[in-house]
Amino acid sequence: MLEKIKRDAANSTLTTLYLNSNSIESNGAQALVKALKTNATRTTLSLYSNSTGPNGAQALAEALVINATLTTLSLYGNSIESSGAQALVEALKTNSTLTTLELLNKVIAFECTLALILARKINTSLITLHGNDLIKGNTVGARSEAFKTNSTLTTLNLNRHSITYNGSRLLSAALKTNSVLTILNLDHNSIGDNGAEVLFEALKISSRLTTLEL
Repeated sequence: MLEKIKRDAANSTLTTLYLNSNSIESNGAQALVKALKTNATRTTLSLYSNSTGPNGAQALAEALVINATLTTLSLYGNSIESSGAQALVEALKTNSTLTTLELLNKVIAFECTLALILARKINTSLITLHGNDLIKGNTVGARSEAFKTNSTLTTLNLNRHSITYNGSRLLSAALKTNSVLTILNLDHNSIGDNGAEVLFEALKISSRLTTLEL
């Protein structure tokens, strides 16, 4: 598998590379990183459901600092842990081409929040962030405050985050001042009827949101 990864990564014409569910560990991620640092054609890299771990995420973050063509990176279902998430946060500060970052991981709630905030206040290219990671309490508030001033993010996926009425109330307040978010996914949460009601009140004011999934 490692040799195949090296061959695919070195391909200079391939723009989209899906390596989902291939049991790729940190050494495989390292091979990809080496190619990404010099590759000028790859725009999409999907590593859904692998085992890159924090070391692999850190290596990919290094590549993001250098790579100027990758627009979509999926790390769904990888145990990147806190250190890997923090490395990605740092990379987002300087990367100017990535538009979609997918992080499905149940142990990086706080780090995903930081990434979300930094992506809006520092990174001016990120438009889609998926972070399915059981956020609660202050984490919801931090995200809400972040996209009050968001000027680039258009899609926010917060499905399966254990968000309750209090979280929906914070999100509703943010929606009233946000002018760019068009898609918000709150599927499989616990907002209840009251939470749905406050979100619908925000829709009366929000002029850009076109899709709300509950």
